[in-house]
Amino acid sequence: MTPYFSLFTDPAVVAPLWLSAKIALAATGLHLVFGVGIGYLLSRERLPLRGLLDALVTLPLVFPPIATGFFLLLLFGRDGWFGAPLGDLGVEVIFSFWGVLLAAFIAGLPLIAKPVQSAVETSAAGYREAAYVLGKSELQTLLRVILPNIRPTIVAGLTLAFGRSMGEVGITLMLGGNIIGRTETVSLAIYNAVFDGEFERAAALSVLLGTISLGLFFFLRRLSGVRSGMF
Repeated sequence: MTPYFSLFTDPAVVAPLWLSAKIALAATGLHLVFGVGIGYLLSRERLPLRGLLDALVTLPLVFPPIATGFFLLLLFGRDGWFGAPLGDLGVEVIFSFWGVLLAAFIAGLPLIAKPVQSAVETSAAGYREAAYVLGKSELQTLLRVILPNIRPTIVAGLTLAFGRSMGEVGITLMLGGNIIGRTETVSLAIYNAVFDGEFERAAALSVLLGTISLGLFFFLRRLSGVRSGMF
């Protein structure tokens, strides 16, 4: 039987790990920009169509991932509303790296946007009004007042979104297609290993994901303790 640790030199294991790492890091960058931005927009009560945007952002938390992936497949497929124009530009989303990245971004988005929305509406609301009274512009208020005051919330949200991106399966399966060597992430590699009867490989990958999850958990615990010590 192959030694446990030697499995991590197997190309069939290394490729999904490398893809998942790239996807999670890229998704974290998108969450930092768009997740925080959307969370800030949702905190504005007078935002047009605020309820619709809020519902779309929250949907991945309550809607089955495989169904979410199906609707995204309709939108970003070759004949979809977004897929057709992107295809004309030479960008294929479905069954590609971009499809897997889109799945990770959508899955993790509510875990960063909703906490940021809550933090701005509560702890940062007073600072925002004070900055406006002092003549600061909205952009200055956002960059110099709001974001520094909700930094721990942003870090916690990005951590949760990173973990969600690493473990995403349902949406990824629909958009990425589970193509071995191309769109197979760690979670899908576990599924494939079990399906093929390679339980040792599935166990190794599961332990690795579990270790990452525990690391994120203890990081959040430590972050929570630091926040508590600030008050």
